[in-house]
Amino acid sequence: MAVPIVHHPAYTVPLPHRRGFPMGKYGRLIQLLRDRGLATVQSLHEPDPAPRWWLELAHDSEYVDAILSQTADEAVMRRIGLPISQQLADRARASVGGTVLAARLALQRGIAINSAGGSHHAGIAHGAGYCVFNDVAVAARVLQAMGLAMAMLVIDLDVHQGDGTAEIFRGDGAVFTFSMHCQDNFPVRKQPGDRDIGLRSGLGDEDYLAILREHLADLLQTTDPDLVFYNAGVDPHQADRLGKLALTDDGLARRDGMVIGACLESGLPIACVMGGGYDRDAMLLAERHALLYGAADHCYRNLRDPARAVFHTAR
Repeated sequence: MAVPIVHHPAYTVPLPHRRGFPMGKYGRLIQLLRDRGLATVQSLHEPDPAPRWWLELAHDSEYVDAILSQTADEAVMRRIGLPISQQLADRARASVGGTVLAARLALQRGIAINSAGGSHHAGIAHGAGYCVFNDVAVAARVLQAMGLAMAMLVIDLDVHQGDGTAEIFRGDGAVFTFSMHCQDNFPVRKQPGDRDIGLRSGLGDEDYLAILREHLADLLQTTDPDLVFYNAGVDPHQADRLGKLALTDDGLARRDGMVIGACLESGLPIACVMGGGYDRDAMLLAERHALLYGAADHCYRNLRDPARAVFHTAR
């Protein structure tokens, strides 16, 4: 069985005046996955866009309305870094729907990947840093509302702190947030999550992986989640233009294999989202994001226990 991949056509629709947002990587990535036989008719799943009530489980209703009605003012959109448009609203809703679907598939199959998502800077009443709606936060609330999962763990390994996710789940005992990021990077003001690891600039593969290994087993054991969300941003890469860490391709692949492998070996379903990654060469960037899919495919074929094929009923 192949790893389920969630993809929506809106992910690749160009945004007007995107101002540095690496839109080209999404189309290059899905084509790369098709060429490698990882994205097939059987493995691809198209989500429905998130309805308003889903978005309002994690976000202020006035903010949601301003985005969906395209009435958000310039200050709101300046913080996001993208101009308001119908394409932006449609894409944001599709991305959230994609993470909800990835989570539901992960509960059934053990793992699933949304080929977008990871908008972790979006807080309760605002977006920021190219993030409109916080897809992981909304997905967690939707699963809880549907009674599909209650306790969840967010493992955020994007190079930037998951400040919006931390804000949304502050004081929430059911969703544990873990962010391991470059301390000297955006956002300037970090939001306290349940466990934050701020790394020094220039940290490379071995030191990074040693720190991650130190925390990973403890997180899975002490939180005992029904589901793990994994933000697999590739901006810790040494060549990322917004990064400041120094991971190589091999380091990113080992990181992804470590997280996914630990979850599958523990019988914990994991829903992966794409997260950040910034390079002027869209194909190079797509290659970095494709490392997640290679690691997921390897782990799924070798570590998944068929006896736990329906993970949410096996626990």
